[in-house]
Parts: sequence; C-alpha cells; structure tokens
Amino acid sequence: MGAEFQRDYRWWNNTDYLRLVEWMRAYNQRHPDDPVQFMGDDIAWTGPELYDAVEDYVAGAHPGLSARLAELYRGLRPIAATGTYIEEYLNKPYAERKEKAARTGEALELLRSQGAGADREAYDRAVQHATVIDQTARQYAFDIEDPAQIAEAMRYRDGAMAANVDWWQRHTGTKTLLSAHNNHVGYVPDDPVHHPKVQGAFLRDRLGAGYVSAGLTFHQGSFNATGEDDDVIRRWTLGPLGAGSNERTLDRVHHRDYVLDLGSAGSPARGWLRAARPMRSIGTAYPDGPHDIALAHSYDILVHLHEVTAARLRDRR
Repeated sequence: MGAEFQRDYRWWNNTDYLRLVEWMRAYNQRHPDDPVQFMGDDIAWTGPELYDAVEDYVAGAHPGLSARLAELYRGLRPIAATGTYIEEYLNKPYAERKEKAARTGEALELLRSQGAGADREAYDRAVQHATVIDQTARQYAFDIEDPAQIAEAMRYRDGAMAANVDWWQRHTGTKTLLSAHNNHVGYVPDDPVHHPKVQGAFLRDRLGAGYVSAGLTFHQGSFNATGEDDDVIRRWTLGPLGAGSNERTLDRVHHRDYVLDLGSAGSPARGWLRAARPMRSIGTAYPDGPHDIALAHSYDILVHLHEVTAARLRDRR
C-alpha cells in the first residue's frame, strides 16, 4: 500500500483500506473457489508488472516482435517510485509526452494485429495490459497549459476508467462494485466546464440499466484533503451546510443514517430530488464547491450519513 498509494493516491493508504485488504485476504483463504478480487481503474500510473506481462506474452507467442516492442516501450517502464514517476512524467516537455503516447499506441496496435491465436484468454489480458499502458501515456499527452485540453484530459480519463471497469466485469463475469468520488460515479458532472463527461455517464452508456450509481451525502464531520493550491494533507472538519442545500433537507429525515432508492421516491419527494441545489462534492482538495446538483439526475441510490470521520492515514501514525 505504501508503494502504490503515493501522490494523488495517498488518501487510500489508510487503516480502513488496510482492514478491507486484510478482510479480503481472509475471505479468499476460506473461499478459494470464489475469491474476491480488486483492481484499480484509474490511469495515472501503470506499474512495471504490466510491461513485464505484455513483453512476456509477446516473447512466448510472437518472439519476432520482442525487439520492436522493447523499442516502443523504451523509457516508459517505471524505475522510480510511483509518486516520483508521476511527477517526473508531468514535468516532461509536451512534445516528448506526445511522442511517448504515439509509441504506446503503436505497441497496442502491433499486439492487436497478431490476433488471439490458440489462447484467447492470454491474448485478451495482454491486450488489456497494453491498453492500460497506452491510457497512461495518452493521459499525459494533453497540453496541461491549455484549459480546453485539460477538460478533454478529464473526459478522456473518465472514459478510460469506465472502459477498464467494463472490461473487468465482462472478463470476470461477476458482480462488480466501483468505489470512487461522487463526481466519478454519478451521471451529471458537478463542474461541466472542467469535467465534460464523467465515468458514471460512460458506464451508463456501456451498461445501461446494468450500472447503478450510488451517491454519498453527509451532514457534518471530518475528512482528509489538501488545500486548494498545495499538496499538504489536512484534516478538515465541517458543520452543516447552509439552508437550501441538499444536505440540510436530507438530514431532517428522522433516520440518522439511511439509504434512499431515488427511482422509487414518491411525490412530493420526487420533484424535490429532481431540482438542482447546492451540495458538497469533496475530492482530494478542499475547498471545492458546493455545486448545484440534482440528486435524482446524478444517482440511482443515495446514502446519507449524519456524521463522517476522517480515515487515519497509515503514514501519520
């Protein structure tokens, strides 16, 4: 966890996620024929293991292509820690980042053009690994000095994450739970200028009613986030949001914590849920928002908690 959850992913290196991983491991030891698995769907980092997997597959199935694949992946395999690698990649000149993405794209097409052969499963996994390598390079091939391209980069990122979730579900054939920020699992972006289309909308396009979006609201409590213009993680504590907000009304329900099926809500709640009102949307930085969000247009299910408590980060013991 310490090696993987760095920089933009530091928030997941916490004791709650550690307990989740330990629970999954214990469950899988008791149920070896029905294991719980997990994967990351984001694309800021592709570890060296995926490069190894693609190159090993090519060496076994198409050894004549190994030298060309190594040349296309030249300088891309991470040799630095996760956070350092991401930082160094972002600081590379725009032209160099575009050239790297051109090479990962060519590597992907080279692999696809060979066809599945006798082992379809091995081919599919190798292509998916090469796809994720390409996704990372293309994510960094946008011009971060151009606001329009930053918005397109955010759209690309959410589309790629949705594609990865879809691939995982189709190739495992089992139920899949996506865990992410409200603005990534919902259907309507809370800031359309900077996030034109979000992961939940892409998944609904791909899966239709097979995808169910669950949003989270809270009345008060604490959370971890950096400042808006720095990378220092702080524990923030907030009281109730103001009058007219979604949270203020949701917390007036006589249940302290509850789950609401937004599609089955009757009148007059149905009309209230379809109207946009101020709502918190807290990601990795704060302050952010509140944004005007119509709950029924963004989510199928809503989880409302009266109070939340910040997770304990493992590097802050």
